[in-house]
Amino acid sequence: MQRKRYAPGRTGSTARTAVVLALGLGLGAGLAGCSSGAPADDVKVDAKAGIASAAAPPGRYRTLFEPCGSVPQAVLKEMLPGAAALPDPERDRTYRGTAAVTYDTDRRVGCSWRADTPETSHRLSLDIERVVSYDTAVSDDDRAQEVYVRKQLAAGVPLPPTAPPEPTGTPGTPGTPGGTTGPSGTASTPPAHKPTTAADAAATAPTPTATASTAPVSGGPTPSGAPASTGLESRVLEGLGEVAYLDDVLGNAGANSRQRSVSVVFRTSNVIVTVSYREETTGLSEAPDSTELQERARKVARLLADRLEE
Repeated sequence: MQRKRYAPGRTGSTARTAVVLALGLGLGAGLAGCSSGAPADDVKVDAKAGIASAAAPPGRYRTLFEPCGSVPQAVLKEMLPGAAALPDPERDRTYRGTAAVTYDTDRRVGCSWRADTPETSHRLSLDIERVVSYDTAVSDDDRAQEVYVRKQLAAGVPLPPTAPPEPTGTPGTPGTPGGTTGPSGTASTPPAHKPTTAADAAATAPTPTATASTAPVSGGPTPSGAPASTGLESRVLEGLGEVAYLDDVLGNAGANSRQRSVSVVFRTSNVIVTVSYREETTGLSEAPDSTELQERARKVARLLADRLEE
């Protein structure tokens, strides 16, 4: 019997073509997958402009702690001396404090305590705000700094001055500081310059001559009418958070009462903390003392700053 000759058919050719096409499509899909992945989460994409710059980083804090339990009772006893004479149930309520009414405790919380006596009244309050920037180009920290600066300026506490530019000049050039000879070859005197250190300032400053009409009295007003600096005036504070200031205001709370309010405000990352401590005296009692109130308010502020670092 004669064997039938083999001839390549459509079936084998079609199979080989399908394999080649499958390999080609698979390779193309793989290359496309490598080059067209989803954008990173922190990159802002604009369909018209393409990939933009990375979004500003978020702030350090996402939540806030419970404020009424943040001040130890031992500290509250010092801040609210009138509470010691209250009956036990009322004293306990005083030390628990009253939480501020807020609509989002992850964004803002607060608490206040108050204790009164016939002669004095003390009130302590906390306000803790977590600032969030809704602008992807501005970080939470930068937005919090803007809020903090507005608070400081509203309190009348000036911002720290910026550093002056460094003096320019080439040492050894005639006619500039450090030059040794003038155009004629004779020794030249360097021009006057501002002192750069406290010692230079003390050495070059003229000796003032005090007179009865111009010399300020210790603790009294200066010739311009502003109160003399005592170290207790409203001012920028160091060593508390990233930036901080203290505001001290004395005024009349009524016809026969004096009130002093001390506020310590500081910022750590995107959280701004305000500690307000107020004392009011009535009758013949002396006006509240700045030193005592400032020390107590700063003590509470340091406790809260430490709490934020936990």
